[in-house]
Amino acid sequence: MRAVIQRVSQASVTVGRRVTGSILKGLLVLLAVEDADTTEDVEWLSRKIVRLRIFNDDAGQMNLSVLEIGGDILLVSQFTLFASTKKGNRPSFIRSARPEIAVPMYEEFREHVARDLGQPIQTGEFGAHMDVSLVNDGPVTIVIDSRSRE
Repeated sequence: MRAVIQRVSQASVTVGRRVTGSILKGLLVLLAVEDADTTEDVEWLSRKIVRLRIFNDDAGQMNLSVLEIGGDILLVSQFTLFASTKKGNRPSFIRSARPEIAVPMYEEFREHVARDLGQPIQTGEFGAHMDVSLVNDGPVTIVIDSRSRE
């Protein structure tokens, strides 16, 4: 699994004219699923994101997690995070899981994040064309891949 995590002061996702998810202070998480991903990847990445200390404490240091500040999470599926541009100018998405694998993994991830956060999370709509709007706070953007556990 690969995630792009953005610290936001607000974010929303719209499908057509319908807002499917909206948050204020918290994290916008763009998530891609790969065929080789397992429940272990889901659990590890969920814990990592919820406990990631990227919010400022009273001293102005990035020392608090979304959990500690009582923030929200907006989860959006984005298979293009596994784009390969190695050959030519047209990206290949061969590493991205097909929907029959990706949808159950995405749903499992959503459930784990909500459980780890202790509250429901907001989402986009898997497979839909989505308009994502955000105000990146900082800006702070982190990329995490469950295959490269640094």
